[in-house]
Amino acid sequence: MEIGGVITAMVTPFAEDGSLDEAAARRLAAHLIENGSHGLVLAGTTGEAPTLSDEEKLALFRAVRDEVGADVTLIAGTGSNDTRHTVELTKAAADAGVDAAIVVTPYYNKPNRAGLIAHYEAVAGGAELPIVLYNIPSRTVINIAPDLLAELAAIENVVAVKQANNDELGPIEGLDVLAGNDEIFLRCLELGGTGGILVASHLVGPRMREIYDAIQAGEADRAHEVEAEITDVYEAMTLTANPIPVKAALAMIGLVGPTLRLPMVEADEEQAAAVREVLERHGLLAASAAG
Repeated sequence: MEIGGVITAMVTPFAEDGSLDEAAARRLAAHLIENGSHGLVLAGTTGEAPTLSDEEKLALFRAVRDEVGADVTLIAGTGSNDTRHTVELTKAAADAGVDAAIVVTPYYNKPNRAGLIAHYEAVAGGAELPIVLYNIPSRTVINIAPDLLAELAAIENVVAVKQANNDELGPIEGLDVLAGNDEIFLRCLELGGTGGILVASHLVGPRMREIYDAIQAGEADRAHEVEAEITDVYEAMTLTANPIPVKAALAMIGLVGPTLRLPMVEADEEQAAAVREVLERHGLLAASAAG
């Protein structure tokens, strides 16, 4: 399968007591699909995966699949720094009905090149799901260099990479390349990438869909015009650690509650003010009030 388009790395809604809010997750997933997203990543970085139990992740996968139907691409975050655990969770995610798994490089234990290859071989061979590699050295300390990505592409079931190393964005033979950061979404498409796994699409999904559609239609100038109009949203979503800004924004709009799980904390007054200013500039608060 080709993995591409506007794929939103969905936040995980929590109730005020910190429990998983499945009803809010259903509403948010439906909203995102109705507003530009081709698909969703569940229980990824933006979804606060490190603080979700396996049971919560699987409940989330099942609930969202039930809500959006079979035609929407759902990608499950199943990666960890324990290969055996990753294999088991990826198998369970397949049973929960997702279309693919995104598997981050093992963090903290910091395997060498041979260990990385063995990890992905085990995961790809242990579950009948397409595997999206997740390269995010800013969080894991490990970088999958382009030559290693090309080597991993030869593993059966490894089909794509979420490239969150902006400096090494480029085509990789055998892989669908997905922008891992909002600010490289358009550049990725122009380099032949298939799409992006994005955060700002929670807020400006229709505009990011315009960028994607314009590139598919050969209208690069139009794509750049749209990007210039929403760059401030991209910037606001990175003013502190993800997903703090996007969750604050979604709470202001009324789509989900503001609750995060420690060690993530809610936006402070200065951060919230900056997020609110951007939402007001784009008429998003007015639109939510009207709705």
